[in-house]
Amino acid sequence: MMSWTKTKIAAALVAAAMLGTGTVLTVNYAGAQSPKAGDAPAAEKADAPATDSPAADADNGGEEKESLATAPPVVVKSVPPSGTSGVDPKLTEIRVTYSKNMKNGTWSWSTWGEENFPKTTGKPRYEADKRTCVLPVKLEPNKFYAIWLNSGKFGNFKDSGGRPAVSYLLVFKTK
Repeated sequence: MMSWTKTKIAAALVAAAMLGTGTVLTVNYAGAQSPKAGDAPAAEKADAPATDSPAADADNGGEEKESLATAPPVVVKSVPPSGTSGVDPKLTEIRVTYSKNMKNGTWSWSTWGEENFPKTTGKPRYEADKRTCVLPVKLEPNKFYAIWLNSGKFGNFKDSGGRPAVSYLLVFKTK
């Protein structure tokens, strides 16, 4: 019941944000899949599990229990950091690091308005660490950017086990 309540609250917040700001533009190279809204905004920092397997925790009699291994991936770091101003417009890559190994070729970079989404200069890719997704961009000076990583409509950022990441709003302004 608590998960369902959290999901409803998160869906209401996402809907309110989209209604208050206009249309959603999605850059999605993995292809649209059924919507999977996250429960809540991702935590700023989290300890990464040693492995993405539920067996990483103590033997639990064959049942999956709630643990770091079974929890959905969350954003633990972004470059630029969310909420910052004065970002150098010469920055050529936006980097987002998740708490778990991610499934290669799956991502949903989306925004609530075309005017707040950076011009892309290439396709997204994962670094060798399998946790950091890089989006090549060309930023403009003195501009506000707002980018959803996963959203109410798209949930293609997925861990290696296929669990969608919790939605995360990356916002920043260039100098």
